Amino acid sequence: MNPVVETTRGRVRGRIEAGNAVFKGIPYAAAPFDDRRFAAPEPAPAWNDVREAAEFGPTAPKAPYRPPISELLEDVAIPGENPLNLNVWTPDLDASLPVLVWIHGGAFVQGSSAVPLYDGANFARDGIVFVSINYRLGAEGFALLADAPANRGLLDQVAALEWVRDNIAAFGGNREAVTIVGESAGGMSVGALLAMPAAHGLFRRAIAQSGAGHAAMSAATARKVSQALAEALDVEPTRAGFSTIDPERLVAVQEDLVVRIRSEPDPQAWGEIPTHAMAFEPCIDGTVLPELPIDRIAAGMSSEVDVLIGHNDDEMTLFLVPSGVAESVDDNMLPAIVAPYGLTDPAALDAYRAASPDTTPGQVLMHVLRDWMYRIPALRVAEARAACDAATYVYRFDWKSAAFGGRLGATHALDIGFVFDNLDVPGNRALTGPNPPRDLAQRMHQAWVTFVTTGVPGWAPYGSTRTEMVFGDTCGTADDVEAELRVLWDGIR
Repeated sequence: MNPVVETTRGRVRGRIEAGNAVFKGIPYAAAPFDDRRFAAPEPAPAWNDVREAAEFGPTAPKAPYRPPISELLEDVAIPGENPLNLNVWTPDLDASLPVLVWIHGGAFVQGSSAVPLYDGANFARDGIVFVSINYRLGAEGFALLADAPANRGLLDQVAALEWVRDNIAAFGGNREAVTIVGESAGGMSVGALLAMPAAHGLFRRAIAQSGAGHAAMSAATARKVSQALAEALDVEPTRAGFSTIDPERLVAVQEDLVVRIRSEPDPQAWGEIPTHAMAFEPCIDGTVLPELPIDRIAAGMSSEVDVLIGHNDDEMTLFLVPSGVAESVDDNMLPAIVAPYGLTDPAALDAYRAASPDTTPGQVLMHVLRDWMYRIPALRVAEARAACDAATYVYRFDWKSAAFGGRLGATHALDIGFVFDNLDVPGNRALTGPNPPRDLAQRMHQAWVTFVTTGVPGWAPYGSTRTEMVFGDTCGTADDVEAELRVLWDGIR
């Protein structure tokens, strides 16, 4: 018999899958359209009859991934009126189990909770109540408008966490043992939530995969983006103006603006965007996000939260190898390309070359950009929290994929299938290649389960020894990995 659970808004009926009770498409807030478009999330309307919760709910308006990324990362688009919904996998409706809330990635403009790789069955199998959420993307979620609340996508995430607080006990979860987990833009969201007053007290632990505490633009830059988008749409950069535009058209024009900004990587015109690589991301608005997340974390915000954070060893190959950009870079181009990231001393590039002898200029560039975008921000969070005596655990994912002739290595998003222990999910092999190691998936997945359950993943915290767990062909801890490159970023980021 399919399970029925009472929530604060009404009853929902799920289904039994592989021994777990699974509920999909539950609205955690009202549909953010019509009168509620570009507004803060509001409670979902109550319902009287039992609501069927057997299928994934609608996804946020978005564009598909562009080739060649679309050949490597799977996304799902589901039409419908309310993308502010979530899904629950639970092994026992009558228990009080730890809870994991998954925040998907996609550069804040793509992705959804319905991606098959994010199936939560294996977390439920191991005693975790798993929740995955959707949130508003692109301009709908992050355009800064004078007459609308800022960072609506982040406010959606807070609303989902409030739903978990108020409802998860009915699904067998412990509201006092919630862990937020995100990858890429999801990991950057985790960094923002650690710094947000509205999110305080809604989670006990946090895991940030390939995303940390530097992913937020200034309000001035966010206003430039909104102004440019408004001009392209021939409307005022206000909630009233943008609300006249059909969501699909808004997404299309938004995508055109992203392409334009990438073709004009001028910091004078676009502020932080040329180095952040995202035209739509959280902004420092002074209220929802009072400061850059790393600064709030360094001041002690969320020190009571257990944190696990890390990156993949070859993050940037996903973006620069399939596109051919990596092969087009030569030694003469390198200094000018890396200068905007702060590495202006020629000795810095020499250090990167020496760290990986016989690498190509393109590989050196990807190494630098990996550190700028992912590794150094993660270490800054760990360093800041260590200074506040807040235990933080650091990892590096180092298993090299056989895909793309082995040139992807430990690329961006490759870790997800291992964390979920979902290596056999269709579509995942585009990233992993054939025969990815199941024992590594089991070990990494178990570390996440252990952290969600206890707050300690199985190795020492990052501190004076700068200890990291390395997940690869062999697994083990290492101290102060690539120290000679780490110190190059002192004073930067």
